Amino acid sequence: MKILTIILIFLSCGNTASITTSEANNELKDIYQFTVQNIEDEKFDFASLKGKKVMIVNTASKCGLTPQYEGLEELYKKYKDQNFVIVGFPANNFMGQEPGSNEDIATFCQKNYGVTFPMMSKISVKGKNIHPVYKYLTSKEQNGLEDNSVKWNFQKYLINEKGMLEKIIYPSTLPMDEEITNWIEK
Repeated sequence: MKILTIILIFLSCGNTASITTSEANNELKDIYQFTVQNIEDEKFDFASLKGKKVMIVNTASKCGLTPQYEGLEELYKKYKDQNFVIVGFPANNFMGQEPGSNEDIATFCQKNYGVTFPMMSKISVKGKNIHPVYKYLTSKEQNGLEDNSVKWNFQKYLINEKGMLEKIIYPSTLPMDEEITNWIEK
């Protein structure tokens, strides 16, 4: 009987420690935990965006949705002085539609769309090489909102002023859509 009691106490203590550790690991974090490289290969710290609404969007230069760059730039210019910023992440995950180097992408964006919002270095937004920012954006365990996957180029993630994922906008929704502008203005 003593041995059984000792085993039960031991197992009980082990489970409690496990639950505590598990709960600590599931603590939600905000987007400000990330530092990435921008398209000019300089450090970009998301903590510099504290207090702003942020749209994170994966981009591609050779996609049917590429003209959304124009709408993204229009949205950025309209709201950038109202604590809003867009952060673009070029990605080649969908049918090889972003084959260029960071330099090629930067030139394309400037020449064709006059992009002035921050663009980051090319990354992977899905699969085994998924970038940590997109791991955060697509995992409910990390973002606290929902598990999701990047459906295609130009999927938009809306981050509130506290750095938490608040809304996912699918690729076909245009940047100047009321759903997005209303979110920025609220």
